Amino acid sequence: MKGLIQRVTGASVSVDGEAIASIDQGLLLLLGVEKKDTEREVDALLRKITRYRVFPDDQGRMNRSLEDCGGSLLVVPQFTLAADTGSGTRPGFSDAAGPDMASDLVDEFVRRAVDLMGQSRVGQGQFGADMKVSLVNDGPVTFLLTV
Repeated sequence: MKGLIQRVTGASVSVDGEAIASIDQGLLLLLGVEKKDTEREVDALLRKITRYRVFPDDQGRMNRSLEDCGGSLLVVPQFTLAADTGSGTRPGFSDAAGPDMASDLVDEFVRRAVDLMGQSRVGQGQFGADMKVSLVNDGPVTFLLTV
């Protein structure tokens, strides 16, 4: 499971021109699911993301986590994160989870995030849709996390 997190001052996702989710300060998570992933990876990545220290403390150092600052999380399914880009000029997707499995694990990730953070602090993109994601990357601060 791979998660590309971006620290944002705001982010939103829309489908067919209609906004379906948005957050203010927090993290935008592009979430990629691979064939080998299970609920164990869901828990590990969620724990890592909510505790990853990417927000500034009083001295301006990245010492505060999403938990610490009370920020929000916008989860956007991102099939292409599971791509194998190791050779050639075209990505391969043999390691990517199939749609049913990936959708189930993304939904489980969001359910667990809501349980941990509360419904008002978690937004979700639409699996399999042609989404338009808007964000204001704060910093910019971007990290690829894997479990």
